[in-house]
Amino acid sequence: MALDEALLEAMPRLGKPVLRFYGWTEPAATFGYFQKFAEVECATHLRPLIRRPTGGGIVPHDADWTYSLAFPTNHEWYSLKAIESYRRAHEWIQRAFAKLNVATELAHAAKSEIGNRPAAPERSEGGKSGIPGACFAGYEKSDVLWRGRKIAGAAQRRNKLGLLIQGSVQPPLLALTRTDWEQAMLDSAPDAAWSELGQDAGLRQRAEELSLCKYSQADCNRKR
Repeated sequence: MALDEALLEAMPRLGKPVLRFYGWTEPAATFGYFQKFAEVECATHLRPLIRRPTGGGIVPHDADWTYSLAFPTNHEWYSLKAIESYRRAHEWIQRAFAKLNVATELAHAAKSEIGNRPAAPERSEGGKSGIPGACFAGYEKSDVLWRGRKIAGAAQRRNKLGLLIQGSVQPPLLALTRTDWEQAMLDSAPDAAWSELGQDAGLRQRAEELSLCKYSQADCNRKR
């Protein structure tokens, strides 16, 4: 979370979009910037609980593939409405799965808007369903679906520095590997001019500062 916020802060200096893949060393859950900690604490057994710099609901990080996208203010994505940047990010994921011969679709509407249509079995946090604020308990418009189940969601933050998108993918098939999916994401990138960011000492230093002074502090996670 600290490195993602540092990426957003660095957008004016970097001046180009950044795609970051990362994983988790232990089961955990992140929750939206505006969510109430007491409600999150009761809704999931996963620990630790970390407040994201973006919005959205509770996301379990026990077997998912996580990524982030950051865009400077002069990039096309920054000027998009939130619903459009959300859709574009998930169209990208959809193209990546297509390269892996996995057919997915984007939800045309939120689950609650689809009348009495029978729902496919859901996989939500901790094996539960119907958890208030749980990102994978249902789906919203433009979420990535596989056989009627949500497998990818994201949250955003847009400010004067740039646009940050944080996303989570629940791999639909055990045969898929994260390495293959990451390569498929790179091969499906909407712009051809992507390159390795390389080591950035300033970025790493700022991430360490944020981790120490903010994200590892109980006051940060319990602020609401």
